[in-house]
Amino acid sequence: MGHHHHHGPHAHHHHSETSSRRIGMAFWLNFFFTIIEFIGGVLTNSTAIIADAVHDLGDSLSLGLAWILNKLGAKQATVGFTYGYKRFSLLGALINALVLLAGSTWVLFEAVPRLADPVMPNTEGMIYLAILGVVVNGYAAFKLSGGKTLNERVLNWHLLEDVLGWVAVLIGAIVMHFVYLPIIDPLLSIAFTAFILINVVRNLIETLKLFSQANPNPELFEKIETALKTVSGVANIHHLHLWSLDGESHVLTAHVELANDFESSSDYLSVKANINDALSQFQLYHTTIELEFLSESCRITEDAEHPQH
Repeated sequence: MGHHHHHGPHAHHHHSETSSRRIGMAFWLNFFFTIIEFIGGVLTNSTAIIADAVHDLGDSLSLGLAWILNKLGAKQATVGFTYGYKRFSLLGALINALVLLAGSTWVLFEAVPRLADPVMPNTEGMIYLAILGVVVNGYAAFKLSGGKTLNERVLNWHLLEDVLGWVAVLIGAIVMHFVYLPIIDPLLSIAFTAFILINVVRNLIETLKLFSQANPNPELFEKIETALKTVSGVANIHHLHLWSLDGESHVLTAHVELANDFESSSDYLSVKANINDALSQFQLYHTTIELEFLSESCRITEDAEHPQH
């Protein structure tokens, strides 16, 4: 029975430090700006700005959470958490989705009644806030755009959405400044909220799939299977499992049936080396490969091998 393990935490360590710095900076920017926004939304009497403040609050929470989880995620594995803490970022994505769902619902309750009886907001104040919003969120999004983790990608999306939201507020405020159309304000807030909800639901589905240890990348799965099957000395592959810790760090386990019972250990070792080479191109976070000789039967029962359809 041959085992071979590979684990690469060191390459990830430096990466998570820069990632942590980026997220931390974006968090403070966003957090202070959210406070300014809520005050501004109340002062200008604009539901569109309050809607954006809710989204920014959601972003601040997710950034803050991501920042903490990012620091945790870089910690070494322990006996309690043998794979390390990378999965915590999924928890962050889940909590954030729930916060945005709650915030969006609240905005709809505020904005929908205003459609029947729109109130003219203070357009000048809206214009100044919107310009500030574009600058602050644009800068934060730019800082996070280098990120690779699912967490950073999700956060970057939030911030880009905010930039677009502020561009819309700016255009709406300019139009209302020159034309008396107060209904633009609640319409804008409802449009943002619908857009955010669609994205939240999409992210929520992806997060829940990763929680369920679904295959994160069917295309990658097939490439790995093909690469393993083409190694000389390998007869077949079964029990191939691919799942992901956080959307970025993938874990692979497989049973590899060898084509013959080797005479010498050097033949056996060369097959192991070839398997290693075949897998190295995929940059997997952790792999466990079990080698099986022709003469031995697989330890795992047949039922587990053939999933019911």
